[in-house]
Amino acid sequence: MRNKFEKFFQQFHMPPENISALISIISLTTPATQEIATSSENMDDKTLYPAGNGNNGNLTSSGSPSQYDSGEMAWLMACTAITWIMIPGVGFFYSGVARSKSSLSLLMICLWTCAVVSIQWYLIGFSLCLSTKGNPIIGGLDHLFLANTDQPYPGNPKIPTLLVSIWYGLFAAITPTIILGSVAERTRFLPTIVFIFFWTTFCFDFLTYWTWNQNGWTYVLGALDFGGGTPVHLSTGAAALAFAYMVGNRKDPTEKPPHNMTNVVLGTSFIWFGWLVANAGSGISPNLRAVTVFVTTNISASMGGITWGILDYIRHGRKWSALGFCTGSICGLVAITPASGYVSPTSSLVFGVVGAIICHFCMDFKGFLLRVEVDDSFDVFCVHGIGGVVGNILTGIFAQKSIAGVDGSVIEGGWLDGNWKQVGIQLIDTVAGMAWSFFVTALLLFIINKIPGLHIRADPKDESEGLDQAEMGVNVNEYIEEIKSAIVMTANSTTTRITVGGSDNIGLRKLELHNNGEISKDKMQEVNDETSENAIETTGNL
Repeated sequence: MRNKFEKFFQQFHMPPENISALISIISLTTPATQEIATSSENMDDKTLYPAGNGNNGNLTSSGSPSQYDSGEMAWLMACTAITWIMIPGVGFFYSGVARSKSSLSLLMICLWTCAVVSIQWYLIGFSLCLSTKGNPIIGGLDHLFLANTDQPYPGNPKIPTLLVSIWYGLFAAITPTIILGSVAERTRFLPTIVFIFFWTTFCFDFLTYWTWNQNGWTYVLGALDFGGGTPVHLSTGAAALAFAYMVGNRKDPTEKPPHNMTNVVLGTSFIWFGWLVANAGSGISPNLRAVTVFVTTNISASMGGITWGILDYIRHGRKWSALGFCTGSICGLVAITPASGYVSPTSSLVFGVVGAIICHFCMDFKGFLLRVEVDDSFDVFCVHGIGGVVGNILTGIFAQKSIAGVDGSVIEGGWLDGNWKQVGIQLIDTVAGMAWSFFVTALLLFIINKIPGLHIRADPKDESEGLDQAEMGVNVNEYIEEIKSAIVMTANSTTTRITVGGSDNIGLRKLELHNNGEISKDKMQEVNDETSENAIETTGNL
């Protein structure tokens, strides 16, 4: 192109130096040549460059693509995608711990929660949480429907605000799923979904604004919360307590072993995997501090699992409990969350050990909670509520300005740095967060329960039958449930013929019945192992 310009100007017998000057001016002002020059001069720069005309290849209007860092954007997009896997992780964990007749409904309501909260976040949630035009209590409405997200994010100008919106949206989607474990096996699907929408709006969004928005009152106060101790764990722990009290105890609240430990282990694996990235991504930048967060999070989870496993071995029959290890590792994750970006790897050991010990002994008070009509089915309050309290307070002790300063952040540190007042600030944040969540949860449930057709508690018949069949229309293990429901356990039972799956093939199996009317575990296991048989004939003798 330069040769063409030279030939053109030579026709007018212009001096060579004037021709060069004109060509230089044209190169700087012509869009096509400017784009070519920009691309060639910045081949090694890790920024996103224009790919077209009009708005220069950008889907938004205000933020220039050239100011965004493709590496930082890729990091946060990957963190967002990996964090999502925690949602089915919680679902698998709960479905494994629950009775089989209500396990599928728990798994599905976790996915429904993700979908409903994602829409809530688009409509209003993001604006309430991260608007820069709010007051000390809640954000403004300048980001309704994700409006005005076409600008660089103030916390990291190298990434667009639109990307940050989906990142925090995943935190919003995960949080309500935790509450569901407290009222498992006894709440109706539709009213629970309605509650989740409004709880996210009036509880999570407010607490997130207080914690992470520069205008939020606890942020201004100086509370430290790197990964979401208050908006995620303290909020769900208090909400679990209120929810369990409002709906009442299960018909049969006696402790039973998990119906599927494989699901529990699988769910824990998803949660642990996603949590590493969720905490590390909370700094919104791939730097040395994110690496530190990876390490502290993993160490605390590991120590939590080991500590709880040892306690279970000592206190409960010298057995290495799989459920105990999974629960302990989650306690370690909960405890380290607010501190993960402020403490050293050595300090994170304390979070895992102390978090697991306190949460473990908190379980001893479950009998008391049942007596006061608080049936927390899967101990959400003990794990997330108490674990969150432990994490918040320990953050005030072990936070260090040298750790936060790795990426340029400035804090006064905790007690280790001589700032003992930080413990008091953390306590204020803790009490305020739990009180707000408990009050909002109880008020929302009271109102929703008064609306015709939205009563929260499941029908006693549906609860006995199982919410999978009553609400979903199918069981997670369909043939096993058919067998169980068809077995006749009466004092004068003789021989009952059961056809499974509508097949004509008939198999024979004898099942012994104990005096208490229950099938012996050994024989029932044989049936469970052979559910592919087309029919079963049972003979019961008392």
